[in-house]
Amino acid sequence: MTAIAVALLIGLGALGTAIGFGLLGGKFLESVGRQPEMTPALQTKMFIMAGLLDAVPMIGVGIGLYILFVVGV
Repeated sequence: MTAIAVALLIGLGALGTAIGFGLLGGKFLESVGRQPEMTPALQTKMFIMAGLLDAVPMIGVGIGLYILFVVGV
């Protein structure tokens, strides 16, 4: 049961991140299409948000490994 819980934790975190990256990229391209002169400012903000968005599954992987190797013993 522990392995299933860890797999769900990591898998759903990755799924949520993939959806988030898709929405973020789509909105970025939409906004650059509307206002091309804002590209540098929008790109900076997009990369900051991508970094924050990418931190969520890494925390999930850490918690999953903790549960698998420490608690699951």
